[in-house]
Amino acid sequence: MSQNLKSASQSAHDKLKGSLYLTIAASIWGGMFVVVKIVVPSVPPMILVWSRYLIAIIALVLFCLQQKVDWHIAKRDWPLLIGIGLIGQLASIVFQETGTMLANAQIGSIVTATTPAFMTLFAAWLLREKLSWQQLLAVTSATTGVVLAGGGFHVKPQQLLGVGSLTIAALTWALMSVLLKKVPARYPALQVTTVGTAVALIGLTPMIFIGYPHFNWAVLTTPKVGAGILYLGIISTAVAFVLWNKGLQYLRASQSGLFFFFQPLVGSLLGWLVLGEALHVSFVVGCLLIFAGVGLTLREP
Repeated sequence: MSQNLKSASQSAHDKLKGSLYLTIAASIWGGMFVVVKIVVPSVPPMILVWSRYLIAIIALVLFCLQQKVDWHIAKRDWPLLIGIGLIGQLASIVFQETGTMLANAQIGSIVTATTPAFMTLFAAWLLREKLSWQQLLAVTSATTGVVLAGGGFHVKPQQLLGVGSLTIAALTWALMSVLLKKVPARYPALQVTTVGTAVALIGLTPMIFIGYPHFNWAVLTTPKVGAGILYLGIISTAVAFVLWNKGLQYLRASQSGLFFFFQPLVGSLLGWLVLGEALHVSFVVGCLLIFAGVGLTLREP
């Protein structure tokens, strides 16, 4: 009896710890949409992502040195770690940046918030996680809340390409998040994030120098753009990716996805505060539905 109570207490503690990591990471990404919208007019999406990863890899390597990470990785695990980098940190982020440029910060955060639904499906397929009525109700509640928080899904015809790009970003990010659950526990989140970021940076570098031979790199040193890229590289990439990957270790993939809804919540709020984007009355109702969905997830055994 005592052992069971101790186990239950530890499980609840781990769930709260994972929830905190995931909430902070998703909230940071919500603010990222606003930063991207400010910086993108001066910098093409591909160069923005490349610059962001260049800053991130420096920060991550320094973190790894400070933590004295053991870099021995089994040969059989390399394909999975490389695949995670290509799918999540390369493809997903490029589509996300492009979609945000073609749409707006609110639509960007709302469309990519379909990620939890995709995560639930991928978890059932790849991890054999069973879908409960509570999970489905939580996803439905939070998804409805996201649309309401953004004032409804008002998309102009010229923004459809952006919506398509953002949908691909959501799909690839969901797949990456579920694949992270298959990474052996002996590899810390910091190590997995560093490998994925390095893979994305290596994959992007040839495309950058072939596709943008005449880009004015001096733009990156201007105060506004430079500060934005530093934020995206250190906070939105290095710190947030590590927190997200670490949070996934404590919860099931289908549960973890619900915390992604804090991204559109923060994105919509900051889009209103900083960019002057419209914030509808339904925002409060949407917020309550999002919190209800997350609450259902936390209560699930």
